[in-house]
Amino acid sequence: MTKQEKVNFVINTLYKLYPEIPIPLDHKDPYTLLIAVLMSAQSTDVRVNQITPLLFERADNPYDMVKLSVEEIREIIKPVGLSPMKSKGIHGLSQILIEKHNGKVPKTYEELEELPAVGHKTAAVVLSQAFGIPAFPVDTHIHRLMYRWNLTNGKNVVQTEKDAKRLFPEELWNDLHLQIIWYGRQYSPARGWDLEKDIITKTIGRKSVLDDYYKKKK
Repeated sequence: MTKQEKVNFVINTLYKLYPEIPIPLDHKDPYTLLIAVLMSAQSTDVRVNQITPLLFERADNPYDMVKLSVEEIREIIKPVGLSPMKSKGIHGLSQILIEKHNGKVPKTYEELEELPAVGHKTAAVVLSQAFGIPAFPVDTHIHRLMYRWNLTNGKNVVQTEKDAKRLFPEELWNDLHLQIIWYGRQYSPARGWDLEKDIITKTIGRKSVLDDYYKKKK
């Protein structure tokens, strides 16, 4: 297969598997999505979705959030992990949204990444899922699969994002990044990987990855 044929195979397979694409993190607007994505760092979407309703019951907008102390926020979100950093980030970014953006979540990478605890991936998720702006957030699933599929050299997520944006049509980015996440969780996990169920990797996978898999199975 040529590189373009591999890309087309990935796109077609993912759209067959996921014609409708659920959003992993529960939210009702850009602000609640931003908070949920921030909370998801080194945690699971399931755990975040269990905790965000408790937080949003107290404060689901920046004006109410700043009325809570950092300690109050920390107590609520403790189960998701990294609560000292995340609570400071949530309180701090809420204050900045009020002071600089009239309480609204901005729509550019630059403005989002100026907010406390908001990195490039978080900004990309918000732009993509809250505003429909083309972005290709790369998480561990996408990084792993793009390498397994020999569509990136896998050195770092920055390079993986560049390669994904170069290979896939821009109008598909917002769908594809979610489809790849779901595919990675269901068919191509890091642990307990069954290549027989992983049709994409089995068809177009990097030779060294396939060789390693079969060696371990012997």
